[in-house]
Amino acid sequence: MKDFSNAIIECVPNISEGRDEAIIKQVTDEAASTEGVTLLDVDPGKATNRTVITFVGNPEAVIEAAYKVIKKAAELIDMSKHSGEHPRMGATDVCPLIPVSGITMEETIEFAQKLGKRVGEELNIPVYLYENAASADYRQNLAEIRKGEYEGIADKIGTDKWKPDYGPAEFNAKAGNTAVGARDFLIAYNINLNTTSTRRANAVAFDVREKGRTKKDENMKPMKDANGEFIEEPGLLKCVKGIGWYIEEYGIAQISMNLTNISVTPLHVAFDTVCERATARGLRVTGSELVGLVPLNSMVEAGKFFLRKQNRSTGVGEEELVRIAIKSMGLDELGEFDPKKKIIEYAIQDHTAKKLVNMPLDKFALETASESPAPGGGSIAAYCGALGAALGTMVANLSSHKRGWDARWEEFSDYAETGQAQIKELLHLVDEDTNAFNEIMDAFGLPKGTDEEKAARKAAIQAATINAIKVPFRTMEVSFQSFDLAKSMADIGNPNSASDAGVGALCARAAVKGAYLNVLINAQGLEEHEEVKPVLAKASEMNEAADVREKEVWDIVNSKIK
Repeated sequence: MKDFSNAIIECVPNISEGRDEAIIKQVTDEAASTEGVTLLDVDPGKATNRTVITFVGNPEAVIEAAYKVIKKAAELIDMSKHSGEHPRMGATDVCPLIPVSGITMEETIEFAQKLGKRVGEELNIPVYLYENAASADYRQNLAEIRKGEYEGIADKIGTDKWKPDYGPAEFNAKAGNTAVGARDFLIAYNINLNTTSTRRANAVAFDVREKGRTKKDENMKPMKDANGEFIEEPGLLKCVKGIGWYIEEYGIAQISMNLTNISVTPLHVAFDTVCERATARGLRVTGSELVGLVPLNSMVEAGKFFLRKQNRSTGVGEEELVRIAIKSMGLDELGEFDPKKKIIEYAIQDHTAKKLVNMPLDKFALETASESPAPGGGSIAAYCGALGAALGTMVANLSSHKRGWDARWEEFSDYAETGQAQIKELLHLVDEDTNAFNEIMDAFGLPKGTDEEKAARKAAIQAATINAIKVPFRTMEVSFQSFDLAKSMADIGNPNSASDAGVGALCARAAVKGAYLNVLINAQGLEEHEEVKPVLAKASEMNEAADVREKEVWDIVNSKIK
């Protein structure tokens, strides 16, 4: 089964209470107190009598938090007494799950089904699956499920067409119904124009939004088809809603957009297309504004997009890509754009956690030299590998921007992107190796007073040890892959940096062989284990091949500098 511990999904339950702060707090506390979940936003509306709650985390933790939110809302909210301007049908009216990173939509649907089943069976609340999780096409649209609202539930819930996906096909007078779904991430995004004209902003908005505008004749009258329906001219961007408005606070007009599927129309495409249409209408985009949070990948891809437009290497670090995205789209024009607060993955990081890779070089060296057994050789091997990949990446970037080699920028940019991926994983393995060692120590510290405790302790030690074998093995694999980058850069890269590629190969060899030693020492006594035996065989092959690969690069470098 796939490990979802590092995957991130977002959950946005809407509860039917927007006025009673005590109730809202009790419900949102259920999410905030769930381990592995970060509560990002609570947005109550008095007129709608509805609160939108946003939290993120790994999938298992998120659906646990969602279940607790739904349960608490059902305890505290009585739908028979509820009124508000927004359409609603339940104490928790809707509860969508949104994949953010490390998980597909199909996998997110499975978690939505798991949540819906539990709510239906354990809380006796009728549950309908909607959007991507819908069990039938006619149930995809939430408005269709909610038609008739709470007051109409009793008349439809007993019909074959509207039998719930989970839970009893009976009217729950207190809790109503809940819709659980899986949908794409939605970004609320405003683009700033150098005008105060709402009409001109709308003209650009109609150019780009999917709905477009109503077609008009030469007298500017709306045109109709043979059936008397207005003829619509679709806009340029799919999955985009938009309108122009004037913001008195800033003294500018904006195009306010919802990007409802960023895999179809990414953030940077929306921005760039608006820039083109604004220019065509004599306007200029001055910046933009993100409402809420954004996935890291959206910012990274935006940074790469704008670097490509400059014919510059995209193989730079994640932090630099984010910085390029912020500046290119003017996300800091109207106020500070703090990536730690605006990017989902950064917002949920434990910034207080002590990580080796965040230490200054001198502190890292001294920590290694201390009497503590970790960090040890495995972490150092991973760091050597990261440095080797970094040197190859440096040569690729220097080659990409070398005067006279302009036609080859993309070729070297691809090499640099490969190197950046290797650096990122190897830096992660620096801490993972130390974490693996600590897990073994924790397992040895488990109680052993009874036979059951002894068996559990033995199993935990073995599982932790196998993990401590697999972590340096992965360091071997990634470091070994970096030989390809070092060899290519020594051979075809900027000749003035050939020696750097050579040092990169030396680092890679040290990483492979150093990690191999850690594989061997951790595998003692487990050599014949079904999970360990094939790892040892592959590790031995890479260890021997590392000498050959390093010499290949060494010989190329020497031929370049002699």
